[in-house]
Amino acid sequence: MKTALRWISLASLSLALLGGAPVARAQATAPQDQQPQQAKPAYTLAEYNAFQAAHNEQNPQAKIKALDDFAAKYPASALLQYVYFDYYHAYYALKNYPQTIEYADKLLAMGDKVDFGSRLDALLARAEAFFAGSADKAFQTPEQLTKARDAAAQGLKMLASWQKPDKWSDDQFAQQKKSIGIMFNSVAGITESGLKDYQAAAESYKAALAIDPNDAVTHYRLGAAYLQSTPPDALDGYWELARAIALKVPGDAQVRAYLRSQLLHYQQLSCDKLVDDEMNQVLALAASGGDRPASFTIPSADDLKKAQEDTADFMPWLEEGGEHGKVMWMATCGLEYPDVAVRVMDIVPGPGDGVTLKVFRGATEDEMKAATAPNMEVHVVGQPEAKRIQKDDYVRFTGTLTGYAQSPFLLTWDNAKVNPEDVAPEKPAPGAKRPPRALPPKK
Repeated sequence: MKTALRWISLASLSLALLGGAPVARAQATAPQDQQPQQAKPAYTLAEYNAFQAAHNEQNPQAKIKALDDFAAKYPASALLQYVYFDYYHAYYALKNYPQTIEYADKLLAMGDKVDFGSRLDALLARAEAFFAGSADKAFQTPEQLTKARDAAAQGLKMLASWQKPDKWSDDQFAQQKKSIGIMFNSVAGITESGLKDYQAAAESYKAALAIDPNDAVTHYRLGAAYLQSTPPDALDGYWELARAIALKVPGDAQVRAYLRSQLLHYQQLSCDKLVDDEMNQVLALAASGGDRPASFTIPSADDLKKAQEDTADFMPWLEEGGEHGKVMWMATCGLEYPDVAVRVMDIVPGPGDGVTLKVFRGATEDEMKAATAPNMEVHVVGQPEAKRIQKDDYVRFTGTLTGYAQSPFLLTWDNAKVNPEDVAPEKPAPGAKRPPRALPPKK
C-alpha cells in the first residue's frame, strides 16, 4: 500500500503543528539576565545548551546518544516534551518502530501539559510507526493492537478539530487532513482486524476509501474484512478483492489466488474451470469502478444444490440460458448422471474402443421421435460393444456432464457407459438390418 503520509511530510507537518521547531520555542523562553526573576524559565542555560546540542545533531544514531545523555543528566527537565519529540523522529528515521511508539507515548502521557499540535504530531508519528511495522509479531498482541486502535481513534477525534495553520493555503491544509485521515483510518482498520472486530474494521477501511477511493490495498483489506466477518459478507468481499486487482494491488497473483479459493469454497463447484469464468466476470465488472452494483450476484453452494435437486428444470433452464442457464450449468457441470434415456441420431467411431454418440434427449417419447438434430454428444469409452449401437436406437447412458453450449444447444458428456441392457448382444449378419432398439422402460 502506498503510505498515506511519508515521514518527510510528517516532519514538515510537525513545524506547522508545533508552530515552529521545538528549538525555536525553546529559544523563545531562553533565560536572559535582564528578565525579572519570576519570568526565568524552568531550566538552566547549561541544560538548554545540552538540549540544543542534541537537537541539532543530524545523524540519528548520534542524536539518540546525545538525547540519552541529556535524559540521564536531566531526568526531570522541563524540556522533556521536546526531547521526546526528537527521540521518536530519530527512531523512526532508523526504522526502529517500537522505540518510535514508546517515545510518542511518553509525550502523549504528559497530557494537557503538551499543546494540541504536539499531541497530534505524536499520534501521527505513532500511527506511522505502527503502520510501517504492523507485520512485526510484537505489534500483533491484543495489548499493542488495542493501544494502536485507541490512539488512532484519538487522532481522528483531534483531526476533526484541527485548525488550519496561518501559513498554509486552504488546499495544503485539505490535502494534509486527507492524508492524515487515511493514515488514522488505515491503522484503525488494521488493529480492528487484528482484534477480530471485522465489522468495525470494514467501517474504518470504508472511511479511508471515502477519502481515497483508488487505494488498492485498502480495497483488499476491506474485502478480507468482509469475508472474515460472521457471517461473511461474501458479495461485498469478492467485489472489494476484485476492485483491488483492477487497481493493480501489489501481490496481484496472491490476491487473485485468494479470490479464486474463496469463490471455490463459496460455490463448491465440481468444474474448477467455472471458477475461472466466474472470477473473470467479477473482475470485468469491478474494473468499471464504483460500489458493488445491486444487480451483482454470485450463486452460493446452497443455491446450486437447490438447482441440482430441481431435475424438472434441468433441461428447460439450460435451454433457456441467461441467469437460469448459468445457475443450472454451474450446479450440474462435472456431475455424473445415471441412466439418461436418449435417441441415437448418429454414431462416430473413435480411436480404440471409443465411440461418440450424437443423441437427442426430450421430455416425451413423441418429442424424441420428432427430433431432427442432436442436443447431446456422448463420449463412450471402455465399452467396445457400444459400437454395435445403431442410428435411431433408444439407449440409456451414465456419464459426466462436461460441456454446455446454449446456442445451438448442445450438452457434452464424457467417460460414458451405455446400459448393457440397451446394446444388441451381437452384430447382425452382413447385409441384414435389425430394428432399432426401442425406448427402454422407465425405472
